Formats: sequence, C-alpha cells, structure tokens
Amino acid sequence: MLKRTFLASLMVMLAAPAAWAQSQWPHKPVKFILSQPAGSGPDNVARLLGERLGKQWGQSVVIDNKPGGQNTIGAQAAAKAPADGYSFYFATAAALVTNSYLFKHLPYDPLKDFVPVTFIARSPFGILVRADSPVHSVDDLIARSKEMGGQYTLGNEGGRTFGGMITRLFNARSKANANLIAYSSNGASVQDLLGGHVQAIVADVASTAALVKQGRLRLLAVTSSRPVPGFESIPRLADLLPGLDLVGWFALVAPSGTPQTVIDRVSKDVSAVLSDPEIVQRMATLGPIAEPGWTPERLATFLREEHARWGALAKEIDVLPE
Repeated sequence: MLKRTFLASLMVMLAAPAAWAQSQWPHKPVKFILSQPAGSGPDNVARLLGERLGKQWGQSVVIDNKPGGQNTIGAQAAAKAPADGYSFYFATAAALVTNSYLFKHLPYDPLKDFVPVTFIARSPFGILVRADSPVHSVDDLIARSKEMGGQYTLGNEGGRTFGGMITRLFNARSKANANLIAYSSNGASVQDLLGGHVQAIVADVASTAALVKQGRLRLLAVTSSRPVPGFESIPRLADLLPGLDLVGWFALVAPSGTPQTVIDRVSKDVSAVLSDPEIVQRMATLGPIAEPGWTPERLATFLREEHARWGALAKEIDVLPE
C-alpha cells in the first residue's frame, strides 16, 4: 500500500512541471511565422491580430516573415519549428492547399506537419481594368478577348500561384481566350496594369482596394460568392459563372505535436479578437473579411474539403505539378 502511494505521489511530482508550464502559458513571446514579406496583405492582418493578442496575453507576438519559394520557405520553417506552443504558422490557402497540386516535391507536408488552430479571414480576388478602359463588365472583357483572337492580355501574380490558378479557371470556364501573363508578384501585375502594359488582371481585392477607391482602377467582379464589404454593388463571378467561388484565405496552424491545451486556448482567444467590431472594421479596411468562431475541428474538416475541391479544379485546367 505504502509503495503504491509513493509511486502515485512520484508521478504527480513528475507531471507537475509540464502541467505548470501549460497553465502558465504564455510565459515568453509567441511567434507567428509568415510566408509573405512585411507590408503584404497577410502580414498586415497578422500584425493587427498579434497586437491585440499580445495585450491580452501579456506577451509580445513576434511576426517572423520568411517569404520566397511560393510559400515553401516559410511553410518549411514553420513545420520544423518547436512544437512547444510558442510557434504558429499564419498560413495562406496556397501554402496549405494549392501548393500540393503545383509542386511535385514540397519540403513540407501541408496535412501531416501542421495541426489546425483556427480560421482567420477570407481574402477575395477581383478582375480589374484601368479606370479609362472601354471594358466595363466581365461580359465586355470576354467579348473583347474573343474579338482580339487571344491578344487581349490578362495578368496575374504568377503562373504557379493561387491567383494564377484562379486566372486559368476563369479563362477556361468563361472561354475568354485571353492571353495570360504571369508576373513575379501581385504588385508587378498591378503596376503593369496602371502603366498600360497589360489590359486586365486578376488580383486580390485587399491589395487593389485603395486604387479602386482612388478611381485609378475599375473592379469588374469579385471571385467570392458572398458580398465583399465596401464593394457590395460589384458583381460576383459565381453569379456569372456558377460554381466559380474562389477566394484566398488565412488560417492559423501549429507544428504537429503542439499541446492541445495551447491549441484550444489560442483558437478561443483568436476567435474572441476576430469578434471585436473594432478589429472587424480595421481588418475590412485592409481587405480581408474576418471569420470568427472556427474550432480546430471545423478547420480540419475545411482543409480536407479544400484539398478535394482544388484537386478536382487542378485536373479541370490540366495543372501538372513541377
């Protein structure tokens, strides 16, 4: 009896440090790893979220930008980060889903190397032309591209990117027959559109909203099936081409093995921040649409569904991984 009591006491003592560490979380700065550079859409949202969470947790949230390689550099770094509850990956749809169908060999496994934490926001794309363009609608763009026999140029952020896949799907479904121009970045396509070197582009609404409001660009349609705050009157591509609901999104995941207690805590706290009307408004000015209330389980289901959906879409447009 004495022996059993002693062993039970010993087990409690050995478990105490781990339990204490988790109950005291966070006792040091928390890191959000990003695959995008400072000043990008995801970076702006991550810093807004991190600022509020830092105040709530009493610890700073460090934004660690690791851009390059079509998200692979940042994703690989996040996958190899310690699973101690202090490193998280602020991931995009490209990193967690579409890269699987664009690259033969990824230096990380989107499904096995991470555990879901919570959804952050949706980031719709749009089809844009210069404000002085004679094209005033998607139907105009399709008609003009057909008239020009493939000489009508439609730019995007890169052939093997999320935006590039949206562009190819639009071109295929609409039978626009546009000449697709792949740029090295979203910013490069916007600059060439402004300079008159390309006739239209597909770009995320967040990075082009200010130019639309300034009257320099015209937004013909958004790729979301839901209305986009601030652009409610803009046609939705899914209404013109049924089933074409294609939006970027951000989600928070953690290295596999991260304590579930920390996962649940962060998921709950992030959702609470995203429910704050002030944060919703500030995020809306940046472009993305906040979506609070996602549990880790709901995000896990969503990721599986997105993989199935984008796998089918990649086959539709004959995307071959390289």
